[in-house]
Amino acid sequence: MPDPILTPADVRAAVAQLPRERLAHLPTPLEEMPRFAAKIGGGVRVFIKRDDCTGLVLGGNKARHNEFLLGDALASGADMFVWGALVQSNNCRQTAASCAKLGLECRLYLSKAHQKTEPQGNLLLDYLVGAHVEFTDAKIGPELNALLASKAEEFRSAGRNPYFWNPPRVVPLAAVSYALCMAEIAEQLTALNVAPAAFYVSSAGATGAGVALGKALLGFQCPARLICPMPWPWHIPTQMASDANAAAERLGLPHRLKPEDLDADESFIAPGYGLPSRAGQEAMHLLATSEAILTDHVYTAKALAALIADVRAGKYPRGSSVVFIHTGGVPAIFAEPDKVLPGM
Repeated sequence: MPDPILTPADVRAAVAQLPRERLAHLPTPLEEMPRFAAKIGGGVRVFIKRDDCTGLVLGGNKARHNEFLLGDALASGADMFVWGALVQSNNCRQTAASCAKLGLECRLYLSKAHQKTEPQGNLLLDYLVGAHVEFTDAKIGPELNALLASKAEEFRSAGRNPYFWNPPRVVPLAAVSYALCMAEIAEQLTALNVAPAAFYVSSAGATGAGVALGKALLGFQCPARLICPMPWPWHIPTQMASDANAAAERLGLPHRLKPEDLDADESFIAPGYGLPSRAGQEAMHLLATSEAILTDHVYTAKALAALIADVRAGKYPRGSSVVFIHTGGVPAIFAEPDKVLPGM
């Protein structure tokens, strides 16, 4: 028997059982971009879901995630967050802001990798909202995850109650937020009388898992193109399907995804994680000069480049509509102007 198709109201009712702290500015707008669409050609209408406008110090997808992560943390009696990623992490910036808003201590352990540690971009905002920052050489992924778990244990031994980056717990909860976002988009598309030919989003994790789950819950038959901004030392579609299924289980829903149900595309990562591509730079400049909307240069720009490439290749019929989910990340461009505008 096929899984039931839910209405947006059904999705909201399922989500309502989870602890949640209202942090984001919702609903975010869904805007058409006619000048951008004309520039890329193909006769396709392009809509943008403005999750760069969610609030929490300059917006992004993590504001939605954190409504459920902070809800879970407070329900468990947490008094601090132990979090980490790269120096220019949008995740850490919005998590630090969420903690400031709710009065929790935030400890960030930031992997230096190839990024500078001067207080600019996201890192500047981490400091401004009061996060305690330490830098590490631990690589993002299993190595940094192990460091965060050990730091959390140190705080626990000292009598604190830390909430930390524990992927089996936090990733499915974060994915729930983007299943809910898809319900929001579904209502906006209905109001506009638009049937989407595809969704695009930059993600190799929770956001993409939530978009894929939301697509299944709501019965969308079009592809959800999950443009991966980074490689992981695991099979990305398998992990995202697992996270989507864990999210559905948390919601008490029967829907289950298989790895082959996810259109996770790693072909736009080059020249590497956190490094801009020529196609991404073209995409961000086209959007900025046609619609006055900014993307960051290593996440959303690469996902937008994928959309442009597909449209120019004739993947969608003339007159069809595609939806780009803008996940934010704009503060990072101020930390690396040489990568945003080469030749300055």
